[in-house]
Formats: sequence, structure tokens, C-alpha cells
Amino acid sequence: MNTFGTLLRLTTFGESHGAGVGGVIDGLPAGMDIDTDFIAQEMQKRKGGQNLFSTQRKEEDCVEILSGIFEGKSTGTPLGFFIKNTANKSSDYESIKNLFRPGHADFTYFHKYGIRDYRGGGRSSARETAVRVAAGAIAKLFLRHFGISIESGILSVGAVRGNALDFEFAKKSEIFSLDPQAESQQKEVILQAKNAHDSVGGVAVVRALGVPCGLGEPLYHKLDGSIGALMLGLNGVKAVEIGNGIDCTHLRGSQNNDKMDKNGFLSNRCGGILGGISTGGEIFLKVHFKPTPSIFLPQQTQDIQGNSILCNIKGRHDPCIAVRGSVVCASTLALILADMLLLNATCKLENLKKIYS
Repeated sequence: MNTFGTLLRLTTFGESHGAGVGGVIDGLPAGMDIDTDFIAQEMQKRKGGQNLFSTQRKEEDCVEILSGIFEGKSTGTPLGFFIKNTANKSSDYESIKNLFRPGHADFTYFHKYGIRDYRGGGRSSARETAVRVAAGAIAKLFLRHFGISIESGILSVGAVRGNALDFEFAKKSEIFSLDPQAESQQKEVILQAKNAHDSVGGVAVVRALGVPCGLGEPLYHKLDGSIGALMLGLNGVKAVEIGNGIDCTHLRGSQNNDKMDKNGFLSNRCGGILGGISTGGEIFLKVHFKPTPSIFLPQQTQDIQGNSILCNIKGRHDPCIAVRGSVVCASTLALILADMLLLNATCKLENLKKIYS
């Protein structure tokens, strides 16, 4: 499937080494200002080639809006956009076109479809996430009208875990680190892996502020269920925690429950979601990324004929995909919340009467 969302739907298309990638947003309300400067700023966060800690593939990532706006405002019709690929080096993959790269989708795509684009993984490449960041920027513009904001950053790199959650510092950090005291050590871990022609995993934190109570469509389209599904749909994500996450398994109910008084919740161990519905508190997630599978060390693998063979990968790859992945996580959460906000508008008869009376 290449489409997600119910009322606000995003369809993405394109491959890593094709002409480009793009998307179509359907269901965006009419009359919304489309701030192209803000979209460009969001794309800048995800861009590679800006420092030593990311891929050296330098794409311009200019978002060309093809439809759905008139005089700077959304028209309510499908908003189509395109992001041209300008720095793809397909020759890097010629020597491994008949091999399955360990840790990649090569093996499963080939056996599912009987054909695969070996150039950077084609459709399975994280290049597709540029589309989610562009669409997420538009979703963030929509959420602004309701006082909802989203932030993200890096909690840990390898075994180096930060203690602070300083989202303002993360905005200035080259690796979006949330802890000023841990940043230098986290950078060192990334560079050590890179210099060893290897990679390292990491954990991103994402939070949403100003989310009203009531978002989420139980039973089969819960807010936390959608978050889990779409975050796990991102390249390299292997686990998602909401609120206390796995830590709650070590507690008793009396310790884990979020007690309340007349002023509201006294804690937020649930991460802002109960019964699949937002509580009105902060939505809090931890997203776990595996080490980048593209590493520059000889690895034993299999070719398309089933023979054992050594794989030597070339190309330009992130030594820690969690870093730029944290930006994509924030964009994905924006799309989820925007869709849930639209869905929630019709949950009560009185809401409909306000529109049509």
C-alpha cells in the first residue's frame, strides 16, 4: 500500500534513483495558507550532506507544488507535489545488482515481486521519507490553527543515552541531541562507527503539545495503534514506545496509573493516550532505529541464484539513521494527528449541527 490516512490521505510515489519522489495529499481543507518557506525549512532539517554525521548524498530537496493551491491557499482539491532527485549515483550499485544486501529489503522485495530496483533499494529506500517530511510540513501548518505543535530529538546513540530532554537545544544540535551533556559523546560514537565503516542505532523522542482530548477512533483505529503502525512503517524503525513504554512492565498498577485531582492528571505515564484516545496531555513517544544496514564491510550473503557470496557495498549512507529519522517521525506524527483531528469533528451530532444549522 502506498496510501495512508482516512480523511487526510497521503499517497507517495517514486524511487531512490528514479526521476524523483512525490506525493498527493487528499482531504486537506480549503482556505489554508500554504507557507512554502516553512516547507523548505522542514526539508532542510532532513537533508543529507550538511555535516559529518549524515549521508554525503546532497539533494536539493526543493518541493514543487503541482496542484491544489490557488493564490497561496489550499483549494480543497488534491495537493500534488514533486521532489526531483538530483544527486543519485546509480553506478554505485552496479556491482551488487545480483546480490541481496544484508539487513535490507532486497531479499524480500525480490521474492515477493520477482523483480527489484537494485539502485539504492528503489522504492524501499529511505529517500521516500522526503515525501513524508514535505507532507508533514503541510500537516503542521494545519495543526497550527488548533494550537498543536510537534518536537523531536535524539535521546540515545548506541549505548550513550542522554538524561535531559532539551528540545530547544536539539534544534541547534547537528545530531538533534536532546542532552547538551551527552551530545559530544553521542557524536563520537557516530564518528567511531563511521570510521570503522560500520553504523550505529539510536532512539528518537517525539512529543506533541496542545493536543485536545478526544482524538482517536476506537476500536480499530486507535490513536496509539495508528502511531505504532505508521512509525513502524518508517525505514529502520524496530520498536515504538508510548509514554512509559516498556518501563511500565516493571511496575504495579498503583505505580503506573496516572492519578487525577480536580485540576486534571497528576502524571503522564500513559503518554497522553488512554483507550486509544488522546487525554489532552502531551503525546510522548520513543522511536527505536536499528543501525543503518548499509555498511562498508565485507558481509556474507546470497545472490539471486541462491549462491553464497561476499557483498561489498558502495555509496553514501547515514552512519546513524536515527538522526535524520527523528525529523521524519515528527512529520509522521503531524500527519496522524491532522487526520485524527478531522475524524473527530464528526463524532458528535452537535458538531454536525453547528456546521449545517
